[in-house]
Amino acid sequence: MKKTIFLALATLCAWGSALACTNLIVTRGASTDGSVMVSYAADSHQLYGALYHTPAGKFKKGSLLKVHEWDTSRYLGEIAQVEKTYSTIGNMNEHQLIIGETTFGGRHELEDPKGGIDYGSLIYITLQRAKTAREAIDVIVDLANTYGYASSGESFSIADKEEAWIMELIGKGPEQKGIVWVARRIPDGYISAHANQARISTFPLNDPENCLYAEDVITFAREKGYFSGADEDFSFCAAYAPLDFSAMRGCEARVWSFFRRFAEGMDIYEDYALGHNPNNPMPLWVKPTKKLSPKDVFDMMRDHYEGTVMDMTTDLGAGGSKCPYRWRPMGFEVDGVEYVNERAIATQQTGFWFVAQARKQLPDPIGGVIWFGTDDAATSPLTPIYCGSTAVPECLSEETADILTYSDRSMFWVTNRIAQFAYLRYDYIGAEVRKVIDEWENDQLLKVQIADEQLSRKTMGGMKKAATKFSVRTAQELWSKWSDLDDYLMVKYIDGNIKKQDESGAFLNNGHHPSQPAFPDQPGYSEKFLRAIAEDNGEVLKVVK
Repeated sequence: MKKTIFLALATLCAWGSALACTNLIVTRGASTDGSVMVSYAADSHQLYGALYHTPAGKFKKGSLLKVHEWDTSRYLGEIAQVEKTYSTIGNMNEHQLIIGETTFGGRHELEDPKGGIDYGSLIYITLQRAKTAREAIDVIVDLANTYGYASSGESFSIADKEEAWIMELIGKGPEQKGIVWVARRIPDGYISAHANQARISTFPLNDPENCLYAEDVITFAREKGYFSGADEDFSFCAAYAPLDFSAMRGCEARVWSFFRRFAEGMDIYEDYALGHNPNNPMPLWVKPTKKLSPKDVFDMMRDHYEGTVMDMTTDLGAGGSKCPYRWRPMGFEVDGVEYVNERAIATQQTGFWFVAQARKQLPDPIGGVIWFGTDDAATSPLTPIYCGSTAVPECLSEETADILTYSDRSMFWVTNRIAQFAYLRYDYIGAEVRKVIDEWENDQLLKVQIADEQLSRKTMGGMKKAATKFSVRTAQELWSKWSDLDDYLMVKYIDGNIKKQDESGAFLNNGHHPSQPAFPDQPGYSEKFLRAIAEDNGEVLKVVK
């Protein structure tokens, strides 16, 4: 499916919506290895997870670039092409610039159907044109104001080797071209996040080193009747993306779960995360009690609110096997009362996800690493792709398959197969898959360290070639390993049984015939689920003695 649907993600976070994304951000001083990290989950029920590469290019002066909307492939028009572009791999470029996004939607009347550039095109065109986060902000603003903005409200994570920023923007409506926006630099040593709700509230008006904004971001809000107070009291999110229950419970709760895991004092915001108290908003960033490793960020992307009041593994909705997933829609009604299905960071509809690292201590081609995965983060592993890579592994290529075409050579499809199976008996199959994931990722973190040292001794050309070879080989190795895991899980867990194994992992036979297994384990359902069954239909199911 070779078209620009890499990021078919734009949506609101209302309960009826199907799409949403999560970004976690870690500054250099908050990471164990001095890297800047940005994570991203592209959560869409219609998205095929593939990795895309755009080579660097040189163009004649006056060249034009056709722009198609990333969500729909709708042709938007042409823009001026620059004379030189940079190589990109996924959401990272050859200079270690990283851009992720989450859509907050905001005020619908500010959308411009005549806009010439959408949020997805802004990301990937900017990656081809900017070297640093500050340059990226300038490029985004220039493109949107020059050609008109075609999408709804958007939050961007923009990071380079030194800095990490949150930029939030929204259009001006069909009668005015361009955007209103604000961008804030996250202080070094802090972590931040956004998840489909605008998070920048008040901001300093005279601190260009740490805060940038459109000249009319406040006056435009006044003109539209969104704000009437003093300038210093202006809140971007209050004006352009007013908070409601779904924004807190379905969006801000994901940020809260991340902050709560690594910072003290976050339990005071539980009522806000639950959607009960909009007057108790969280800060834009927090200082963690410890520095975060890449693996910490990997695993945070697998969160289902474990250990909180919203823990998705403990209520009756988890069924008899503690499955932390609720099939859509995201809300339901019983006897006239409305209820929600939780929306956690990890979710079944993820197309692809990544954790990208920018590491200033290493040369650019290997300093940037995008740890890339397909499907649900909780049941899928990440593989390291150096930002200097010039080729995409077959198993991650858009040429291998698409969302309507199955292929056993596709990483997306094998991770989906395993996830679907794990959902049936999550307490056992999910736990086993997670163990294999941890072993793989911990091993790869060590192998990347070794590769860093070896590759850094090469010439720039040799470094890119070797980085590509390492990235492609490792991804294909993972695909092979996951294909084998798919076979193994089917044999072990077929029909709800669990075949017995010895200490080496070999399946035990019955002692009489080598191909006939020993009688399997049958652990049954959770105690809570059994009690619910007894309460619901106990009179019919009761054993009469």
